[in-house]
Amino acid sequence: MTEHSSGPLSRLFEKKPSAGIARTIVRVVLGVMILGAGIGHLTVAREEFQAQVPPWLPLDVDFVVLASGVVEILLGLALVFLGRYRVVVGLVAALFFIAVFPGNIAQWLEGREGFGLDTDAARFARLFFQPVLVLVVLWATGAWRDRPWRRERR
Repeated sequence: MTEHSSGPLSRLFEKKPSAGIARTIVRVVLGVMILGAGIGHLTVAREEFQAQVPPWLPLDVDFVVLASGVVEILLGLALVFLGRYRVVVGLVAALFFIAVFPGNIAQWLEGREGFGLDTDAARFARLFFQPVLVLVVLWATGAWRDRPWRRERR
């Protein structure tokens, strides 16, 4: 094997040890929840999600909601059905949750209502949910434990 083929990118797709039943259950449940949220972006909760799009974002608000909904649908399906690629899916999902976090901050700072978050306290409390979501997806997929850039113990 060449030095290049054993790098972090190629290790990302190598077979990993089992994630375990608890992690697998949480991964699948999280995937179903994200799939539902993604469908909501495209249907019944479209206006609610628009409240989370920062006004400084130089893109059409509805486009952002629809695009993020499609991404959530794909991530949800991947979390449920692509267990073999759980590490890469977990890393991508974590990055997605980090990428949309500014929308949560903007919703709080600008006092925009959405999803029943009609007080500053409720919007502020919600900010703590996103980091937890990042940690849960990293744990459930084993993405942090099995990360490709991790140094092997000798």
